[in-house]
Amino acid sequence: MGHNHSSWGIFGVFLGFLTGVIWLLFVVLGWVTLLLGVIGLSGLFVTVLNFLIALIGFLAFLIFGLCIFKKAWHHCK
Repeated sequence: MGHNHSSWGIFGVFLGFLTGVIWLLFVVLGWVTLLLGVIGLSGLFVTVLNFLIALIGFLAFLIFGLCIFKKAWHHCK
């Protein structure tokens, strides 16, 4: 195993990408807000938490998506 290589390889990168997509989907569909409302949270705190979850999901989507693209590009050359 060389420098900057993970033992998980493309599978780990894909799981990171999929996790980002799922968190974004949860926020867009309103499931995060619903869950936080069920446990009794509301107001600005829920809005901020919703935004942070969406931001983290979007960043995971971009970063791991870029990694998948780079690995696919490298294998196609």
